Amino acid sequence: MKITWYGHSCFGVGLGDRNILIDPFFFGPFEDAAKKSAAIAGTTHVLLTHGHDDHIGDALGICRETGAMLVANFEICMYLVGQGLSDSQINPGNVGGTVDCGGFTTTFVRADHSSSKQTGEKGGNVYLGNPAGLILHAEGEKTLYHMGDTDIFSDMALINELHRPDIGIVPIGDRFTMGGAVAALACRRFFDFSAVIPCHYASFAIIDQTADKFVEAMEGEADKVKVLELGGSFEA
Repeated sequence: MKITWYGHSCFGVGLGDRNILIDPFFFGPFEDAAKKSAAIAGTTHVLLTHGHDDHIGDALGICRETGAMLVANFEICMYLVGQGLSDSQINPGNVGGTVDCGGFTTTFVRADHSSSKQTGEKGGNVYLGNPAGLILHAEGEKTLYHMGDTDIFSDMALINELHRPDIGIVPIGDRFTMGGAVAALACRRFFDFSAVIPCHYASFAIIDQTADKFVEAMEGEADKVKVLELGGSFEA
């Protein structure tokens, strides 16, 4: 498994011949058309944790360009079909459910957040279902848990009991998600990750700009933290 960070919560995951993009909101150097095109090339699946613009990102265009399968909650799938996505490309689910993606499965698990899209009208929002974390299982591969946008919650213990994720992708930027210290508490108290990749920071001025608080709060487990550069990868 190869995991590449494209900024914010956007990750590429290589699983054999499956090329997965999670929350494809490209940031920084990957807003450049050539670099974005290279990152998108060969995408087979687009996975979305929730409906905010900084997570849906370029999902519609990527799926239309590449023919990729969209894996998201029912409301997001139907919304993007309404925007022109073929209904043959969607693979909808919801919290508690598992969907077969061909070569791997995705399980939707709880996340404490919200999920909507601004319409452009004053105060206007489209409801886009429940936010979720995503668990990826593939035979012979480590289990990956992208937490989406969330706070800590005690039922993370059940998520660990059910899925035993090996690798965690964890939001740490504060304000809209857990901050670094709370995210570290979630990782240390509820999980036994072999590797943890922080995200949802250093993208907007109003959230934390470094992973320092998270790394410090991981204390004796800081060696598990993989702080990636933009475009950097981790082989699991």
